[in-house]
Amino acid sequence: MANVNLSAAKRAKNDEFYTQWADIEREMNAYLEYDPDVFRDKVILLPCDDPEWSNFAKFFALHFMDFGLKKLISTSYAPDSNPAGRFYQTTLFETEDPKFDATKTRANGKVFTLEPKDINDDAVINIEDLQWDYLKGDGDFRSAEVTALRDEADFVITNPPFSLFRQFMTWLVRGGRKFSVIANNNAIAYREVFSQIMANELWKGATANSTDMVFGVPKGAKVADADRLKAEKLGYPSDNKHDYTRLGNSCWLTNIDHGRRHEPLQLMTKAENIKFSKHKEVRGTGYLPYDNFDAIEVPFVDAIPSDHDGMMGVPITFLDKYNPEQFEIVGSSGEYTPTKTYGPKKRVVDGVRMKSNTGTRACYVRAESFGPGTYFDVGYPVKRIYKRLFIRRRDAS
Repeated sequence: MANVNLSAAKRAKNDEFYTQWADIEREMNAYLEYDPDVFRDKVILLPCDDPEWSNFAKFFALHFMDFGLKKLISTSYAPDSNPAGRFYQTTLFETEDPKFDATKTRANGKVFTLEPKDINDDAVINIEDLQWDYLKGDGDFRSAEVTALRDEADFVITNPPFSLFRQFMTWLVRGGRKFSVIANNNAIAYREVFSQIMANELWKGATANSTDMVFGVPKGAKVADADRLKAEKLGYPSDNKHDYTRLGNSCWLTNIDHGRRHEPLQLMTKAENIKFSKHKEVRGTGYLPYDNFDAIEVPFVDAIPSDHDGMMGVPITFLDKYNPEQFEIVGSSGEYTPTKTYGPKKRVVDGVRMKSNTGTRACYVRAESFGPGTYFDVGYPVKRIYKRLFIRRRDAS
Protein backbone atom coordinates (compact mmCIF):
# COMPACT_ATOMS: atom_id res chain seq x y z
CA MET A 1 0.00 0.00 0.00
CA ALA A 2 2.89 2.37 0.69
CA ASN A 3 4.10 2.14 -2.91
CA VAL A 4 0.54 2.74 -4.11
CA ASN A 5 0.36 5.91 -2.03
CA LEU A 6 3.67 7.20 -3.36
CA SER A 7 2.74 6.42 -6.97
CA ALA A 8 -0.63 8.11 -6.57
CA ALA A 9 1.04 11.14 -5.03
CA LYS A 10 3.47 11.34 -7.92
CA ARG A 11 0.71 11.11 -10.54
CA ALA A 12 -1.38 13.76 -8.79
CA LYS A 13 1.68 15.83 -7.88
CA ASN A 14 0.39 15.78 -4.31
CA ASP A 15 3.53 16.51 -2.33
CA GLU A 16 2.00 17.58 0.95
CA PHE A 17 3.51 14.92 3.22
CA TYR A 18 4.53 16.42 6.56
CA THR A 19 7.36 14.66 8.36
CA GLN A 20 6.89 13.90 12.04
CA TRP A 21 9.11 15.46 14.68
CA ALA A 22 10.19 12.08 16.09
CA ASP A 23 11.55 10.91 12.71
CA ILE A 24 13.54 14.11 12.24
CA GLU A 25 14.90 13.95 15.78
CA ARG A 26 16.03 10.32 15.51
CA GLU A 27 17.93 10.92 12.28
CA MET A 28 19.57 14.18 13.34
CA ASN A 29 20.57 12.65 16.68
CA ALA A 30 22.45 9.91 14.80
CA TYR A 31 24.60 12.55 13.10
CA LEU A 32 25.14 14.38 16.38
CA GLU A 33 26.14 11.18 18.18
CA TYR A 34 28.85 10.65 15.58
CA ASP A 35 29.96 14.30 15.57
CA PRO A 36 28.48 16.60 18.27
CA ASP A 37 29.69 19.66 16.33
CA VAL A 38 28.38 18.59 12.95
CA PHE A 39 26.08 21.65 12.66
CA ARG A 40 28.16 24.15 14.65
CA ASP A 41 28.71 27.49 12.87
CA LYS A 42 26.90 26.13 9.83
CA VAL A 43 24.08 27.45 7.64
CA ILE A 44 21.16 25.05 7.14
CA LEU A 45 18.69 25.43 4.27
CA LEU A 46 15.24 23.83 4.44
CA PRO A 47 14.05 24.41 0.86
CA CYS A 48 10.52 22.95 1.11
CA ASP A 49 9.48 24.01 4.57
CA ASP A 50 7.08 26.68 5.75
CA PRO A 51 7.63 27.03 9.53
CA GLU A 52 3.87 27.21 10.05
CA TRP A 53 3.56 23.60 8.89
CA SER A 54 7.01 22.07 8.75
CA ASN A 55 8.49 20.20 11.69
CA PHE A 56 11.92 20.60 10.08
CA ALA A 57 11.79 24.36 10.58
CA LYS A 58 10.39 24.04 14.10
CA PHE A 59 12.99 21.42 15.07
CA PHE A 60 16.02 23.40 13.95
CA ALA A 61 14.62 26.67 15.30
CA LEU A 62 14.15 25.06 18.72
CA HIS A 63 17.71 23.68 18.68
CA PHE A 64 19.33 26.72 17.06
CA MET A 65 21.47 27.47 20.11
CA ASP A 66 21.97 23.81 21.12
CA PHE A 67 23.46 23.00 17.72
CA GLY A 68 25.39 26.25 17.51
CA LEU A 69 23.91 27.19 14.15
CA LYS A 70 25.15 30.21 12.26
CA LYS A 71 21.94 30.66 10.28
CA LEU A 72 18.72 28.81 9.48
CA ILE A 73 16.97 29.46 6.16
CA SER A 74 13.59 28.01 5.22
CA THR A 75 11.59 28.52 2.03
CA SER A 76 8.05 27.68 0.96
CA TYR A 77 6.37 27.17 -2.39
CA ALA A 78 3.64 29.49 -3.69
CA PRO A 79 0.15 27.94 -3.33
CA ASP A 80 -0.87 28.96 -6.86
CA SER A 81 2.10 27.02 -8.29
CA ASN A 82 1.38 23.94 -6.20
CA PRO A 83 -1.46 21.49 -7.05
CA ALA A 84 -1.86 20.98 -3.32
CA GLY A 85 -2.43 24.71 -2.93
CA ARG A 86 -6.16 24.08 -2.63
CA PHE A 87 -5.40 23.05 0.95
CA TYR A 88 -3.52 26.27 1.70
CA GLN A 89 -4.76 28.61 4.41
CA THR A 90 -3.12 31.83 5.49
CA THR A 91 -2.17 32.04 9.14
CA LEU A 92 -2.22 34.79 11.73
CA PHE A 93 1.58 34.79 11.63
CA GLU A 94 1.34 36.19 8.11
CA THR A 95 -1.94 38.11 8.01
CA GLU A 96 -1.13 40.16 11.13
CA ASP A 97 2.28 41.18 9.81
CA PRO A 98 2.53 44.59 8.09
CA LYS A 99 4.22 42.88 5.11
CA PHE A 100 1.12 40.79 4.36
CA ASP A 101 0.06 41.02 0.72
CA ALA A 102 -3.13 39.22 -0.35
CA THR A 103 -1.81 38.70 -3.88
CA LYS A 104 1.74 37.67 -3.02
CA THR A 105 0.57 35.16 -0.43
CA ARG A 106 -0.85 33.09 -3.29
CA ALA A 107 1.61 33.84 -6.09
CA ASN A 108 4.97 34.11 -4.31
CA GLY A 109 7.05 31.79 -2.20
CA LYS A 110 8.38 32.89 1.16
CA VAL A 111 11.79 32.90 2.79
CA PHE A 112 12.29 32.63 6.55
CA THR A 113 15.59 33.30 8.28
CA LEU A 114 16.81 32.81 11.82
CA GLU A 115 20.13 34.25 12.92
CA PRO A 116 21.76 34.68 16.35
CA LYS A 117 19.80 37.87 17.00
CA ASP A 118 17.44 38.04 19.97
CA ILE A 119 14.68 40.01 18.26
CA ASN A 120 12.17 39.83 21.12
CA ASP A 121 14.70 40.22 23.97
CA ASP A 122 13.79 36.97 25.77
CA ALA A 123 17.44 35.83 26.10
CA VAL A 124 17.04 32.86 23.72
CA ILE A 125 17.15 32.38 19.98
CA ASN A 126 14.18 30.37 18.72
CA ILE A 127 11.27 30.43 16.30
CA GLU A 128 9.95 33.63 17.91
CA ASP A 129 12.96 35.44 16.40
CA LEU A 130 12.26 34.21 12.88
CA GLN A 131 12.19 36.87 10.17
CA TRP A 132 10.35 36.41 6.87
CA ASP A 133 9.63 38.02 3.53
CA TYR A 134 8.14 37.15 0.17
CA LEU A 135 10.41 35.77 -2.52
CA LYS A 136 10.37 37.41 -5.93
CA GLY A 137 9.32 34.11 -7.52
CA ASP A 138 7.20 31.14 -6.55
CA GLY A 139 9.83 29.43 -4.38
CA ASP A 140 10.54 26.51 -6.72
CA PHE A 141 13.83 24.94 -5.59
CA ARG A 142 15.13 25.16 -9.17
CA SER A 143 14.73 28.94 -9.26
CA ALA A 144 17.75 31.22 -9.20
CA GLU A 145 16.60 32.59 -5.83
CA VAL A 146 16.47 29.26 -4.03
CA THR A 147 19.57 27.98 -5.82
CA ALA A 148 21.47 30.99 -4.47
CA LEU A 149 20.29 30.05 -0.97
CA ARG A 150 21.51 26.48 -1.60
CA ASP A 151 24.91 27.84 -2.51
CA GLU A 152 24.98 29.92 0.67
CA ALA A 153 24.15 26.91 2.88
CA ASP A 154 26.41 24.22 4.31
CA PHE A 155 23.55 21.72 4.71
CA VAL A 156 20.28 21.07 2.86
CA ILE A 157 17.78 19.08 4.90
CA THR A 158 14.15 18.42 3.94
CA ASN A 159 11.42 16.10 2.75
CA PRO A 160 11.46 17.04 -0.96
CA PRO A 161 8.42 16.76 -3.24
CA PHE A 162 7.89 13.13 -4.27
CA SER A 163 6.77 14.13 -7.76
CA LEU A 164 10.03 16.01 -8.42
CA PHE A 165 12.46 13.82 -6.53
CA ARG A 166 14.80 13.04 -9.44
CA GLN A 167 15.04 16.70 -10.40
CA PHE A 168 15.57 17.60 -6.75
CA MET A 169 18.46 15.14 -6.38
CA THR A 170 20.12 16.45 -9.54
CA TRP A 171 19.80 20.01 -8.19
CA LEU A 172 21.03 18.92 -4.77
CA VAL A 173 24.09 16.96 -5.90
CA ARG A 174 25.04 19.72 -8.32
CA GLY A 175 25.27 22.10 -5.36
CA GLY A 176 27.96 20.01 -3.66
CA ARG A 177 26.49 20.53 -0.19
CA LYS A 178 25.99 18.18 2.72
CA PHE A 179 22.40 16.97 2.82
CA SER A 180 19.84 14.69 4.41
CA VAL A 181 16.54 14.08 2.63
CA ILE A 182 13.62 11.71 2.89
CA ALA A 183 13.11 9.45 -0.11
CA ASN A 184 11.27 6.43 -1.40
CA ASN A 185 13.50 3.34 -1.15
CA ASN A 186 12.94 2.79 -4.88
CA ALA A 187 14.90 6.00 -5.52
CA ILE A 188 18.07 4.04 -4.80
CA ALA A 189 17.77 2.63 -8.31
CA TYR A 190 17.77 6.07 -9.93
CA ARG A 191 20.97 6.80 -11.81
CA GLU A 192 21.15 10.16 -10.06
CA VAL A 193 21.31 8.31 -6.75
CA PHE A 194 23.02 4.99 -7.39
CA SER A 195 26.07 6.51 -9.06
CA GLN A 196 26.62 8.49 -5.86
CA ILE A 197 26.16 5.37 -3.71
CA MET A 198 28.73 3.44 -5.76
CA ALA A 199 31.19 6.31 -5.35
CA ASN A 200 30.56 6.29 -1.58
CA GLU A 201 29.36 9.89 -1.81
CA LEU A 202 25.80 9.12 -0.67
CA TRP A 203 24.37 6.46 1.64
CA LYS A 204 21.29 5.41 3.57
CA GLY A 205 20.49 7.33 6.71
CA ALA A 206 20.78 5.87 10.18
CA THR A 207 17.05 5.47 10.89
CA ALA A 208 13.70 4.50 9.35
CA ASN A 209 15.18 1.81 7.10
CA SER A 210 12.66 -1.02 6.59
CA THR A 211 10.24 0.56 9.06
CA ASP A 212 7.05 2.56 8.74
CA MET A 213 7.23 6.33 8.70
CA VAL A 214 4.12 8.36 9.43
CA PHE A 215 3.35 11.57 7.54
CA GLY A 216 0.71 14.20 8.09
CA VAL A 217 -1.44 15.15 5.09
CA PRO A 218 -3.86 18.05 4.68
CA LYS A 219 -7.39 17.54 5.92
CA GLY A 220 -9.43 16.29 2.98
CA ALA A 221 -6.53 14.56 1.23
CA LYS A 222 -7.21 10.97 0.23
CA VAL A 223 -5.79 8.39 2.65
CA ALA A 224 -6.34 4.64 2.39
CA ASP A 225 -8.23 3.26 5.38
CA ALA A 226 -5.54 0.67 6.09
CA ASP A 227 -2.83 3.34 6.21
CA ARG A 228 -4.95 5.63 8.36
CA LEU A 229 -5.50 2.78 10.85
CA LYS A 230 -1.80 1.87 10.85
CA ALA A 231 -0.89 5.49 11.55
CA GLU A 232 -3.35 5.50 14.48
CA LYS A 233 -1.75 2.35 15.90
CA LEU A 234 1.62 4.06 15.66
CA GLY A 235 0.26 6.93 17.76
CA TYR A 236 -0.96 9.37 15.12
CA PRO A 237 -4.77 9.61 15.05
CA SER A 238 -6.34 12.29 12.87
CA ASP A 239 -6.55 15.68 14.55
CA ASN A 240 -7.94 19.12 13.75
CA LYS A 241 -4.91 20.02 11.65
CA HIS A 242 -3.93 16.85 9.76
CA ASP A 243 -4.90 13.36 8.79
CA TYR A 244 -2.07 10.82 8.88
CA THR A 245 -0.81 8.07 6.63
CA ARG A 246 2.05 5.64 6.92
CA LEU A 247 4.61 4.86 4.22
CA GLY A 248 6.58 1.69 4.74
CA ASN A 249 8.94 2.33 1.83
CA SER A 250 10.55 5.54 3.04
CA CYS A 251 14.14 6.14 4.05
CA TRP A 252 16.71 8.88 4.53
CA LEU A 253 19.40 9.49 1.92
CA THR A 254 22.39 11.48 3.10
CA ASN A 255 26.07 12.27 2.76
CA ILE A 256 26.35 13.21 6.45
CA ASP A 257 28.35 10.60 8.30
CA HIS A 258 26.87 8.55 11.12
CA GLY A 259 28.22 5.74 13.24
CA ARG A 260 25.83 3.04 12.10
CA ARG A 261 27.34 2.93 8.61
CA HIS A 262 30.65 1.93 10.18
CA GLU A 263 29.26 -1.02 12.14
CA PRO A 264 30.43 -4.24 10.45
CA LEU A 265 27.92 -6.92 9.55
CA GLN A 266 28.35 -9.99 11.75
CA LEU A 267 28.39 -12.90 9.31
CA MET A 268 29.03 -16.64 9.20
CA THR A 269 31.44 -18.36 6.85
CA LYS A 270 30.21 -20.15 3.74
CA ALA A 271 30.47 -23.53 5.46
CA GLU A 272 28.63 -22.27 8.54
CA ASN A 273 25.81 -20.87 6.43
CA ILE A 274 25.41 -24.12 4.52
CA LYS A 275 25.17 -25.99 7.81
CA PHE A 276 23.31 -23.56 10.07
CA SER A 277 21.51 -20.90 7.99
CA LYS A 278 17.87 -20.32 8.87
CA HIS A 279 17.11 -19.97 5.15
CA LYS A 280 16.21 -23.18 3.33
CA GLU A 281 17.52 -21.67 0.09
CA VAL A 282 21.03 -21.76 1.60
CA ARG A 283 21.03 -24.42 4.32
CA GLY A 284 22.20 -27.70 2.88
CA THR A 285 22.28 -26.20 -0.62
CA GLY A 286 24.98 -23.59 -0.74
CA TYR A 287 25.32 -20.71 -3.15
CA LEU A 288 24.47 -21.15 -6.82
CA PRO A 289 26.56 -19.27 -9.39
CA TYR A 290 25.09 -17.06 -12.08
CA ASP A 291 24.93 -18.71 -15.49
CA ASN A 292 27.29 -16.44 -17.41
CA PHE A 293 28.87 -14.17 -14.85
CA ASP A 294 31.46 -14.93 -12.19
CA ALA A 295 29.43 -14.23 -9.06
CA ILE A 296 27.29 -16.17 -6.61
CA GLU A 297 23.68 -15.42 -5.74
CA VAL A 298 23.14 -14.55 -2.06
CA PRO A 299 19.37 -14.30 -1.53
CA PHE A 300 19.49 -12.82 1.98
CA VAL A 301 21.70 -10.20 3.59
CA ASP A 302 22.31 -12.27 6.72
CA ALA A 303 23.46 -15.16 4.49
CA ILE A 304 26.38 -13.24 2.97
CA PRO A 305 29.41 -15.51 3.53
CA SER A 306 32.22 -13.81 5.40
CA ASP A 307 34.92 -15.72 3.54
CA HIS A 308 33.86 -15.62 -0.13
CA ASP A 309 36.64 -14.04 -2.20
CA GLY A 310 34.67 -13.24 -5.34
CA MET A 311 31.67 -11.14 -6.26
CA MET A 312 28.22 -11.70 -4.81
CA GLY A 313 24.75 -10.63 -5.94
CA VAL A 314 22.83 -9.45 -2.86
CA PRO A 315 19.37 -7.91 -2.25
CA ILE A 316 19.13 -4.14 -2.38
CA THR A 317 18.22 -4.17 1.34
CA PHE A 318 21.96 -4.70 1.85
CA LEU A 319 22.27 -0.91 1.71
CA ASP A 320 20.48 -0.63 5.07
CA LYS A 321 23.55 -2.21 6.70
CA TYR A 322 26.27 -1.35 4.23
CA ASN A 323 29.67 -0.70 5.81
CA PRO A 324 32.04 0.77 3.18
CA GLU A 325 35.09 -0.43 5.12
CA GLN A 326 33.81 -4.02 4.98
CA PHE A 327 32.39 -4.25 1.44
CA GLU A 328 32.72 -2.55 -1.94
CA ILE A 329 29.73 -2.08 -4.25
CA VAL A 330 30.85 -2.78 -7.79
CA GLY A 331 27.60 -2.82 -9.75
CA SER A 332 23.86 -3.30 -9.81
CA SER A 333 21.36 -5.23 -11.88
CA GLY A 334 18.22 -3.97 -13.54
CA GLU A 335 14.80 -5.56 -13.38
CA TYR A 336 14.44 -9.25 -14.12
CA THR A 337 12.87 -10.54 -17.33
CA PRO A 338 11.44 -14.02 -16.75
CA THR A 339 11.31 -16.43 -19.68
CA LYS A 340 9.84 -19.92 -19.58
CA THR A 341 11.55 -22.82 -21.36
CA TYR A 342 10.25 -26.35 -21.88
CA GLY A 343 12.35 -29.49 -21.68
CA PRO A 344 11.76 -33.00 -22.98
CA LYS A 345 9.91 -34.01 -19.79
CA LYS A 346 6.98 -36.45 -20.16
CA ARG A 347 4.29 -37.60 -17.79
CA VAL A 348 1.97 -40.61 -17.56
CA VAL A 349 -1.80 -40.02 -17.42
CA ASP A 350 -4.05 -43.08 -17.05
CA GLY A 351 -1.26 -45.28 -18.31
CA VAL A 352 -0.66 -43.16 -21.43
CA ARG A 353 2.62 -41.30 -21.89
CA MET A 354 2.00 -37.63 -22.67
CA LYS A 355 4.12 -34.56 -23.14
CA SER A 356 4.42 -32.43 -20.05
CA ASN A 357 3.39 -28.80 -20.21
CA THR A 358 5.56 -27.92 -17.26
CA GLY A 359 8.89 -26.24 -17.64
CA THR A 360 11.59 -24.30 -15.91
CA ARG A 361 11.75 -20.57 -15.57
CA ALA A 362 14.98 -18.65 -16.02
CA CYS A 363 15.50 -14.99 -15.30
CA TYR A 364 17.83 -12.75 -17.22
CA VAL A 365 18.86 -9.62 -15.40
CA ARG A 366 20.20 -6.68 -17.32
CA ALA A 367 22.89 -4.82 -15.45
CA GLU A 368 22.44 -1.07 -15.18
CA SER A 369 25.86 -0.17 -13.86
CA PHE A 370 29.00 -2.18 -13.57
CA GLY A 371 31.67 0.32 -14.27
CA PRO A 372 31.26 3.10 -16.85
CA GLY A 373 29.20 2.04 -19.85
CA THR A 374 29.26 -1.70 -19.09
CA TYR A 375 26.12 -3.77 -19.63
CA PHE A 376 25.58 -7.51 -19.52
CA ASP A 377 22.93 -10.14 -19.01
CA VAL A 378 22.91 -12.54 -16.11
CA GLY A 379 20.93 -15.77 -16.26
CA TYR A 380 19.91 -17.55 -13.08
CA PRO A 381 17.59 -20.57 -12.88
CA VAL A 382 15.12 -19.43 -10.24
CA LYS A 383 11.55 -18.21 -10.44
CA ARG A 384 12.29 -14.55 -9.85
CA ILE A 385 15.26 -12.27 -9.34
CA TYR A 386 14.66 -8.78 -8.09
CA LYS A 387 17.18 -5.97 -8.32
CA ARG A 388 20.61 -7.04 -7.12
CA LEU A 389 23.71 -5.24 -5.95
CA PHE A 390 27.05 -6.81 -6.79
CA ILE A 391 29.51 -6.56 -3.92
CA ARG A 392 32.83 -7.99 -2.81
CA ARG A 393 34.78 -7.93 0.42
CA ARG A 394 37.25 -5.10 0.80
CA ASP A 395 39.96 -7.46 2.01
CA ALA A 396 39.40 -9.66 -1.05
CA SER A 397 39.75 -6.85 -3.62
